Amino acid sequence: MANKSWKVLVTGGAGYIGSHTVLELLQADFEVVVIDNLSNAYKDDNNIKPECILRIEKLTNKKIVFIQCDITNLNELRDIFKKHKFHSVIHFAALKAVGESCEKPLEYYKTNVCGTLNLLKVMRDFNVKCNCTNPYGKTKYMVEEILKDLCTSNQEWSVISLRYFNPVGAHSSGQIGEDPNGVPNNLMPYIAQVSVGKREILYIYGNDYDTPDGTGVRDYIHITDLAMGHVKAMIYQKIHNSTGFKVFNLGTGKGYSVLEVIQAFEKASGQKIPYKIVERRAGDISASYADASLANKELGWQATKNIGDMCLDTWKWQQNNPNGYKR
Repeated sequence: MANKSWKVLVTGGAGYIGSHTVLELLQADFEVVVIDNLSNAYKDDNNIKPECILRIEKLTNKKIVFIQCDITNLNELRDIFKKHKFHSVIHFAALKAVGESCEKPLEYYKTNVCGTLNLLKVMRDFNVKCNCTNPYGKTKYMVEEILKDLCTSNQEWSVISLRYFNPVGAHSSGQIGEDPNGVPNNLMPYIAQVSVGKREILYIYGNDYDTPDGTGVRDYIHITDLAMGHVKAMIYQKIHNSTGFKVFNLGTGKGYSVLEVIQAFEKASGQKIPYKIVERRAGDISASYADASLANKELGWQATKNIGDMCLDTWKWQQNNPNGYKR
């Protein structure tokens, strides 16, 4: 079956990771339907679709079906599945800030666990048993356990869970990128906003970790590499007609400290990034790396872009879009 006759539902498709994955799916000739509640995406009141979706349509010269919907609304999900016959689902719709999850745990369980259960119920009822998801934190770990049990109870289900670490960067066009609402929760968009004067200073949360320079070390992955990982997973499911539950890590296998990322961004942008050390953030750990060898072996995927590429593309996006998607 050709990709263009394969319809994919992308939940949270107007978000940072979702939007880049939608673009790569369209370029691979998949038919895409996006649902998003727009809690973290900009939409002009004069348009039906959010700005990022409009830009993806322009970049790909393809139309996207967009539906504003919250996955916690079971009836809305049922209506969408009645209207569209999906072959696969890629599930991004979730809350994802570590600090906020400690402050608002009930909201995280409602969206990430209950919302996912709603989606799985509707997928079961409409016999759509190909799913690709991205676990995050405790709530997403619980979702992984639910998916494992689901695959054990019914061998028709095919689930690929992609575990990844710190997505950064932007599309090389500079037209789509990360546009967080309010104060960014992640390092790279915060650095980018400081670089253009949108924020005065970068706050580094702790310099007493057990790392070479005392700041937290993370495995950063370029958003385009990550998006391609989802396309590879989709093609793998489609070609192999695989069933059961599979997990793949997506990352570079190399970690960079906060200070190293700052230095790389300063080199890419030519801008000095002022920073201040403050207390650690709740929930943060010293270091995190990915072992993506299985994804390379099974999916034929590997990261191709380095930290310099990530910083250059972030800088280009921020320069082109100082106010994000707001024109």
